[in-house]
This record gives sequence, structure tokens and C-alpha cells, in this order.
Amino acid sequence: MKKIPHTFTIVFALIVLAAVCTWFVPAGEFVRESIQVQNADGSTSVREVVQSDSFHYVERQPQTWQVFSALFDGFVDKADIIIFILMVGGAFNILNNSRAIEVGVMAFLRRVLRLNKYRLFKRLGVENIIITLVMIMFSLFGAVFGMSEETIAFVIIFIPLAISMGYDSIVGVCMCYVAAHVGFAGAMLNPFTIGIAQGIAGLPIFSGLEYRFFCWIVLTIVGIAFVLWYANRVKRHPEKSPTYKLDQYWRNRSEQQQQSPVSYHTPVVAWVMFGILAAVMVYTAVAMPSTTIAVGGGEGSLPIMPVLAGLFIVLSVVTLRKSVHFFILNILLFTICYLVVGVLGYGWYVKEISTLFLAMGICSGVADKQSADDIAKLFLAGCKDLLSAALIVGLASGIIFILHDGKIIDTLLYFLTRSLAETGDVASVSVMYVFQTLLNLVMPSGSAKAALTMPIMSQFSDLIGVSRQTAVLAFQFGDGFTNMLTPTSGVLIAVLGVAKIPYATWVKWIWKFILALIFIGFLLLLPTMFVSFPGF
Repeated sequence: MKKIPHTFTIVFALIVLAAVCTWFVPAGEFVRESIQVQNADGSTSVREVVQSDSFHYVERQPQTWQVFSALFDGFVDKADIIIFILMVGGAFNILNNSRAIEVGVMAFLRRVLRLNKYRLFKRLGVENIIITLVMIMFSLFGAVFGMSEETIAFVIIFIPLAISMGYDSIVGVCMCYVAAHVGFAGAMLNPFTIGIAQGIAGLPIFSGLEYRFFCWIVLTIVGIAFVLWYANRVKRHPEKSPTYKLDQYWRNRSEQQQQSPVSYHTPVVAWVMFGILAAVMVYTAVAMPSTTIAVGGGEGSLPIMPVLAGLFIVLSVVTLRKSVHFFILNILLFTICYLVVGVLGYGWYVKEISTLFLAMGICSGVADKQSADDIAKLFLAGCKDLLSAALIVGLASGIIFILHDGKIIDTLLYFLTRSLAETGDVASVSVMYVFQTLLNLVMPSGSAKAALTMPIMSQFSDLIGVSRQTAVLAFQFGDGFTNMLTPTSGVLIAVLGVAKIPYATWVKWIWKFILALIFIGFLLLLPTMFVSFPGF
């Protein structure tokens, strides 16, 4: 059997290929101008966009030794994601050492499996219900606030859950990462893609919501159906999983934890930690009695912080009386709650989320009666375990720097958009969609791609008599699906690193699913050309 190259080897080969292209593809640039656009929250901001018919050739900038400096630039550019991975890895290693997740997973499975005594649940399959509900939740997160980087932290939770249910690491990744990105592609209210693209195209923010909601339902159903089919296939024949041998790491880890009996107890220091956290949350509730949540074009103020503080106090008392393990799980639960509130209400990104998870790890270690030195050692061990995942993110980012510094990204954009003018309406939309899909392979940033392509695509759609909403939808689908495939996506590379799934193995498994999503996306685009949907 032919050996699959290491992920580092594959990504570095792509960097070299990009450098070779800078020697043969003519260098060119568009003229960019700064305009004011409406943001999702109703405010305005200045953004650089491309001027139509402004492409011009420039002096060629072939890349040579830059294939090595691109690594440095990639590490600097993705420093926030790299640090995020290391901090989350360290924090979860502290939490994992308490065995709280193991206790929680086993308790959850015991309770859920009891439902098998009911005929309906037994026929549907309790595990199928779990996968479906989790995927709907993460798909909704991706559709509403563009969850992407946040899924890196959840992989550590859902892979052990999938393994314990008899599946593989791929199912664990699909439950959170794939679900979120399917929702991201079919988003209704994602401010990072739809909000920016519609603002640049001169459309009301989040208009056309009704048809996008239909698209989200279709794509989510397709995603869940595919994962359930694969999960049941793996459960019947585990050896058919492409990660069967690789998942031995997760199985050994689970077996080691099961062989060592869990001591259910609640040390005094756990109650002390509860008091400290309760005081902090009460102070936060007093300082921020109301939180403004912006979803779609509307917003509302809710007393979220006081509610979270009250629930935390009540649930903490209940869990502490059972065992410190359940109290630590309670800390994890409210960490996730504050993460969602922070993202939706306060514009949190990786810095704030990293800080939140670091605090969670430290609090978990203290509650588990770990010394300061032990917590530090556990944190460093967790960082070490995810170091390769963090480094590959910087390495993959080097591809973008080669293409950008070689000044060939705009050239590729120019030639592809020029070819659109020579086709009919349906063919033009098809090529527009394919173009956005291919561009996402080298430019996975949705906001950057919107600023680059929407000024041209929106005007081009006017010329061929197609709604600008259709152009935005083509951008949305093209931006979303291949995020789960492209090696230039730092989030994908980080998720695979955490899951210990080689990139080549992942591509071999998911490419057919991505092609199916791309085809379904095309079918969803067609009705917008012939039917007058609200907002289109």
C-alpha cells in the first residue's frame, strides 16, 4: 500500500507549487478604493474594495527563497490561531486530568442508552438522535454567528464521545466541525460573509433571509444524512474506517481511563473555587445587568448575565454534592455559555475565547486539588500534544503569502471574471459559482474574498440581468463548502491536527461529500434566477 505523505510534506509541496506559478502566471493588480459599508449591527465602517475595470499588469515578482520566509510570515499572520490552539490544548489537558469528561461521557451514555427500552427510540437509534441533535446545534451556530475557529476546542470533547459510542474520530469531527461549516455555507445571518457581501453589493443587510433559511435546512439535512450513513457503516464494520488504526490513540486513552477507577469526591477547595466563581459572576451580573444580542438585522437586550450567574450557583451546589467531576463539567458548560454570549453580544474572537478556556482550565485544576506546579506541568503537556497542530496552521498560511507577494491572485481573479462575459445567464451564474469555489481554495477568508470579488460580481450580475442576491448566494456557497477541504484553511488544519487525522486521509474521505454539496449548491442557485423570492 502506498504511503500517504505527512501533512507537513503536502503543505510545503503546495507552497513550492505556488512559488513555481509566480514564474509563469503574469503579475497583475486591481486598483482598490476605500468605501463606507453598513455592518450587520447597523453601524458603518471603511473597507477596501476593488474598482471595476482597474486591472493592470505589473512587474513580475517570482518567488524563490521566499518559500522559506513564507513560513515565518505564515506563523506571524496566524499567531492568534496558533496561540489559541496551544492555550486550548493546555486548558483541556488540565480538565482531562480530572477525568471529568470521562465521567460525564459515561454518565451521559448510561442515561441515553436507557431510552432504548422505548420502541420509538430503539427504532430510531439513540446514537443517531445524539448525532442529529449535536449537528443541528453546531450548524445553527455556523449559520447565525459564523462559528468556525471555536470548533477547534470542541473536537477534543466530541471525539472521545464518538469513540465511546463505537464510531471513529471522523464522526467526532463531523459532529462539531463539519456541522458548523455546513451551517456556515448555508448561513442566514452570518455577519462575516453575508453581512459584508450584502453591504458591499449595496443590498439591505440579511435581506433574502427566507430563501437562505430554506437553503440552510436542505444543506443541514444532507450533512446529517451523510454523517449518519457513514457512522452506522463504521459501527457495523469498524475496520472500514480510514482512521481505524489511527484511532488507536483515542481507544488506548479511553481504555487507560476506564482501567483506573474513578474516585468520586468533593474536596473543600472545590467549594472555595465555587465561591470565587460565584462572586465573579454576581459582580459581572451587577456590572452588566443587560446584554444586547445582535442577530440578523435586529437586536434585543436581555438579562443574560444575571440569569447565567443564578443558574451557575444553583447547578454548582447540585453538582458539588455529587462529585467534583460534575462540578468541573458544570464549569465547562458555563464556559460554553459565556463563549456564545461573548461572541453574539460582545464581539469576542480568539483572544477572548482563549482567555476564557485558560481560566476554565486553571479553575478546573484548582477544584481538582492540583497544585500550582501540577497545573503548570499539565498545561505544558497539553501544549506539547497540540504543538504540531499549531505549527501546521502557520505552515499552511505560507501558501497565501507566496501567491500574494508573487502578485498573481488578482491576475487569476481577472482572467476568471473576464471569462464570465462570454456565457449566458445560467452559465454565467454557474461560472460565477465555480469561480468563488475555486478562489476559496487559495483564499479561505470570507470577509477578504467578499471585499475582493463582490464589487465586480455585483456589477456583473446587473449586466447579465441576474439579481445581486444571486451573486451573494453564489459567493456564500463558494466560500463555505471548500473550507472543509482546502489546505489553506487554518481552522481545518488545526482541527485535523487536534483529531490526529492526516490531511491526505481527510481529503480522501470527504471529497465526494464536498462535490455533492457543491452540486446541491448549484441546484439551490437555479431557482433564484427564475422565481421571485422575497428580497431577491
